[in-house]
Amino acid sequence: MTDTSDTRPADSEAPAPRQSRLHRVMRYLPLIAPVLLWAVPCWVLLHAGQHWPLPVTLVGTALFVLGLVGMPLAMMRGHGRRQQDRAAIVGDTLLGTTWVLFTWSVLLGVFLRLALTVAGVGESQDRARIVTWAVLGISAVLLTWGYAEARRVPRVRRLDVQLPRLGAGLDGLRVALITDTHYGPLDRARWSARVCETVNTLEADVVCHTGDIADGTAERRRAQAAPLGTVQATRARVYVTGNHEYYSEAQGWVDLMDELGWEPLRNRHLLLERGGDTLVVAGVDDVTAESSGLAGHRAHLAGALNGADPDLPVLLLAHQPKFVDRAAAAGIDLQLSGHTHGGQIWPFHHLVRLDQPSVAGLSHHGTRTLLYTSRGTGFWGPPFRVFAPSEITLLVLRSPHPATSP
Repeated sequence: MTDTSDTRPADSEAPAPRQSRLHRVMRYLPLIAPVLLWAVPCWVLLHAGQHWPLPVTLVGTALFVLGLVGMPLAMMRGHGRRQQDRAAIVGDTLLGTTWVLFTWSVLLGVFLRLALTVAGVGESQDRARIVTWAVLGISAVLLTWGYAEARRVPRVRRLDVQLPRLGAGLDGLRVALITDTHYGPLDRARWSARVCETVNTLEADVVCHTGDIADGTAERRRAQAAPLGTVQATRARVYVTGNHEYYSEAQGWVDLMDELGWEPLRNRHLLLERGGDTLVVAGVDDVTAESSGLAGHRAHLAGALNGADPDLPVLLLAHQPKFVDRAAAAGIDLQLSGHTHGGQIWPFHHLVRLDQPSVAGLSHHGTRTLLYTSRGTGFWGPPFRVFAPSEITLLVLRSPHPATSP
């Protein structure tokens, strides 16, 4: 593996696109979302014709009000300046719980109640109470299962990816991908070690981490990240920053990954040679890097490819799938990304699609570019994964060209 890149910026690099309407709307979500997340299930479960005894109604309503007030306070204490891990755990858990309650209150509050009405089941009060118990039962099952899914070591997802420009000498190159480990308030040092053990069983030539290592500084989460130093690859271990690094002193994470033996690909590339053929392995900072104000950090594809032969196939690491527009314009062969978590808690993936071109899996962009979006290895915030399982990915790169006989 040879480093041939130059990180100097090019004057011709296109300016970042203007802020989208979605991002402007997202500014107001922190004010509106908590009210909806708590008020809707409160109404559906307690006040939609159930006629519960007064003590049940009062206690239940008080719990929802407590959640509405307590969740934002806990999250501000946990993720704001104070960075209190216990508060973060409480706030994140409440967020995941109310999202599930909200989702199933809406779905069952409309469709199940309508079905019961059409079927002529019971009186109005009976139907309302059936909906309540159904919402509570389904939510309890999904939260229990989702917690187990979030805390488990991810399953390995294997797939072959054919790159038309890949030389025969590189056929069968094994690329392992982990991303979005999100080491955080819940101590997952043992989980981290088991993830790295699993990666080592894959006998990968290249191991990639496409960012969002942790929530918190490198100094604070060092113990959880330390097992990454045990990851083995026959050729290289490469890393690019994600948006969460820029919430927590990104340069500290770049330095720690370098110390652990990983190669930070900050707008530069390496050359991987085998069997007389060459692959360019490039990486860019996350698209949020420039707005972070951290000197020298920005997503700069021209810098990452500077000095690379344009006829060589390129494997690009970029944290967010939406970078694929720039990758496709530059003729990149394969982009590896994370960021989306596959939605993490169904049906959040529908909201993710508003901001990203892909939520999970392999997709085609432009005339040449393939994008693989991982659902992520860890989880962010709420310790639940519902219908969006985590993954460790093994991509086997395939060449369409037959090997030359000796």
